[in-house]
Amino acid sequence: MNRVSWIAVTLFGAVFIASFFIEGHAALFMNASALLIVICGTLGALFLSYPAADMLAALRVTVNLSRHTPMTAQQAIDAILDIAMQTRSKGILALESMSEQVTIGFLKRALGLLVDGFKDDELSDFLHAEMLHFKQRRAQFERMFRQAALYAPAFGVAGSVIGLINMLAGITDPDVILKTMPVALTSPLYGIVLANSIFFPIAEGIHTKTQKELLILKLIADGVVILRHEPNPKRLAIKLESFLTPAARSHENRSLEEIRRHLRDLRKETEAPQRARAFVREQA
Repeated sequence: MNRVSWIAVTLFGAVFIASFFIEGHAALFMNASALLIVICGTLGALFLSYPAADMLAALRVTVNLSRHTPMTAQQAIDAILDIAMQTRSKGILALESMSEQVTIGFLKRALGLLVDGFKDDELSDFLHAEMLHFKQRRAQFERMFRQAALYAPAFGVAGSVIGLINMLAGITDPDVILKTMPVALTSPLYGIVLANSIFFPIAEGIHTKTQKELLILKLIADGVVILRHEPNPKRLAIKLESFLTPAARSHENRSLEEIRRHLRDLRKETEAPQRARAFVREQA
């Protein structure tokens, strides 16, 4: 997520939590037994449903998606155009050295296949197969969180039943009723809050970001194939920007020289931090 998203989450989350304190009865919403019933029940059901390794992988993917901003479609287009410019002056063999320099994993593999001489249909099949497996992995992670969002309210109801049974067991003792009633009332609350404020949003976030990344992978896969047959960078830019909305197309009305100047500036911005990191490593 970007900075604005984090600010919005923090702000509205704080307002939501503060709503429990408005009437001055915040302690009534705090019950460790109810929270343990919901969390442990949900986690237990998840471990019964999925291997532990898959759950850890889903957690790592969630953390990475929240920490790192994926490449935008415009950045992918600029990278392919930069490659086209360099191959135009140095020839297709320049791809062999460039494939070692490209830090984008999918684009690097695509360039490697292009250098190895795979035909267009073979190249397209390899790249689209990788995209399919990527989509399936992400769909599995998304499903885990959606299942957790279904389990949590169910165990909230279970906690409510447990609290009611304990309350009936001590129906003649007011102290027992006062101790067990919060469990019955707060368990469903915890289940609903966990499902709708954590599990469902995470699942939807994975789905949304996966769709955006798939668009970029599709752009790269088709762009590398077009790169082989389209020597004109201007026409290549127009074809690649067909993936974008009209408002996001920045190269459509630029001349070839303007595109070349834009790519040179981007290359300088990218190379400066790399040289700085290399200098630091040498000094260390």
